Amino acid sequence: MRTDLVVATINTLGGTLQRLELVKHKAQADENKNFVLLGRSYNYEAESGLIGEGLPNHRTIWRILPGPRELAAGAEKLEVRLTADGPNGLTVEKVYTFHRNRYLIDVAFEIKNGGTSPVTVDAYYQLVRDDKDPPGQTHTSRTYFGPVMYSAESKYKKISFSDIEEGKAEYPKHADDGWIGIVQHYFVSAWVPRGKLSREYYLKRLPDGLFAAGLIVATPRVAPGASASVDVPLFAGPQEQKRLKAVAPEFDLVVDYGWLSIIAWPLFWLLEKYHALTGNWGVAIILLTITVKLVFFPLSAASYKSMAKMKLVTPRLTKLREMYGNDRAKLNQAMMELYKTEKINPLGGCFPILVQIPVFIALYWTLLAAIELRHAPFIFWIKDLSALDPYYVLPILMTISMVIQTRMNPKPPDPVQAKVMTFMPFVFSVFFFFFPAGLVLYWLVNNILSILQQWQIQRMFIRDKPAHGKR
Repeated sequence: MRTDLVVATINTLGGTLQRLELVKHKAQADENKNFVLLGRSYNYEAESGLIGEGLPNHRTIWRILPGPRELAAGAEKLEVRLTADGPNGLTVEKVYTFHRNRYLIDVAFEIKNGGTSPVTVDAYYQLVRDDKDPPGQTHTSRTYFGPVMYSAESKYKKISFSDIEEGKAEYPKHADDGWIGIVQHYFVSAWVPRGKLSREYYLKRLPDGLFAAGLIVATPRVAPGASASVDVPLFAGPQEQKRLKAVAPEFDLVVDYGWLSIIAWPLFWLLEKYHALTGNWGVAIILLTITVKLVFFPLSAASYKSMAKMKLVTPRLTKLREMYGNDRAKLNQAMMELYKTEKINPLGGCFPILVQIPVFIALYWTLLAAIELRHAPFIFWIKDLSALDPYYVLPILMTISMVIQTRMNPKPPDPVQAKVMTFMPFVFSVFFFFFPAGLVLYWLVNNILSILQQWQIQRMFIRDKPAHGKR
């Protein structure tokens, strides 16, 4: 089955959605291939069926009915029907409905009662997969991977595979709202029933190292000679916020911004605005970083002024250390007197920086979780902002910027601390060689702006207060 967004494979064994390619998203390792979200290669399928003896389920052989297999030009939906027989004259059709420009697939059961007694059956819908890391998941781009669910009562919950295996999973078993699914970096699959349909949620460990995340819903009572249906949509696609918000309440929470989501959401909103203005996600990152830097300019200035004062008195602190040697009490007293005379708060440079840290962490998670950056080019050699810089240009520039920043800061009077600070940029910069290019770009721009601001403040401070440096 093919639409404008997906290529789907339905297995007649179980009528299972066995494979789902996303044609607008390329594979992480090979951009000549489509990204496969559901697939047997890593045991990830969408199963459904009816509960009861003799009723067709995900182990039943279904017969696929004649009909189109590709979304026709101008058509808004593609319908694929399978059928299977049940006991006592019961006939069941499973109907997959794919929609144009949507990752939402309707999965319905149409039940016809050819028997002599009324029938009420339950339908189940589940996602089954193993707990192995999905393709593209790395230690430097690790976001949450595992089952998730939402209900108005319990709100958004992440339930790890390990908790399910150990029997520690806590979640609401019954609700008349919400959804359940499995999330991974950039993508999500979830069953999202419409309206106030009563449902029973379940999470369980299956044989062969597999896990199931699903729900059970009841079909309407079917009188003899009558028919009834039940329909639960499956969303299987990218974590694009505009699409997620249109699917179900709070469905956009699957975008993993960590514990600073309240800050990350407006940052991503602003990032989208800059992208709409420039058409380039790399330029949008630069503009967003500049904006955040401008917002915190007064705090940064206060921090750099404190550093500038400390830098001016560093030679005098060194002399005090030489004068008092190992007498820590006298040395500390002399240092406090110097700070008091020069009106310096030795911690004055720390507090403004600490205030900014949550915002910078939130910005980090914003860039890490945004699927919009996946395979998004920037300039020249950077063809994918979510991947490593292939020539390590940005990490090398990042290292240089950290060295410059370190040399601009006041040198610690303690020789050991001074040596540690000298090597710290090189040690810390190693991590940036394994970060996605978009994240390194953000840190590099932030460092360059910090260097310029610190240089200007130190230059002004030395110019305006020459007497203090000559005592």
